[in-house]
Amino acid sequence: MKKLFSVFLLLVFIAGCGYLPASKQARKVVGKNVYVDVVVSLQDPENAVIIKDATRRAVVTRFHSSLVPKDKARTILLVEMSGIGFIPLQYDENGYIIVYRAVVNIRVTRSSSAQSQSYTSRGNFDFSIEPNAVITDTQRFNAITNASLKALDSFVAQVGAEGSEL
Repeated sequence: MKKLFSVFLLLVFIAGCGYLPASKQARKVVGKNVYVDVVVSLQDPENAVIIKDATRRAVVTRFHSSLVPKDKARTILLVEMSGIGFIPLQYDENGYIIVYRAVVNIRVTRSSSAQSQSYTSRGNFDFSIEPNAVITDTQRFNAITNASLKALDSFVAQVGAEGSEL
């Protein structure tokens, strides 16, 4: 009973202080109908698919907006991957790399009828591999996907900060 009362007080406090999640603030800026486009890098075209899927997932799950065709969109998000890298973080006793950090840098341009704004975001994801092994395609895919989602979370936070000022 005491736990239930504590949770109730916490909810009353949060509702009473005017707290709104960043996703709600960001939706004020982005709107309900969003179109996502990704600039495909000729050097790394397979990652464009990862970024586009991650951005679409972020629009639906973070902004709670709908993906629509370009002609029906209130906002167009153009996502460009500025860079992907893998940094060794930890070595074993024989000098083999056993932990890497995937780093993804993205630039998102948000365009609407009123204005255009550009954002840069960075996300990283740490993962381990077996000593004296190479990064598998599956590990690379998962690392880039997770780092991209973190970079997009950073973008959501930036847009949410804009929304809180409205």
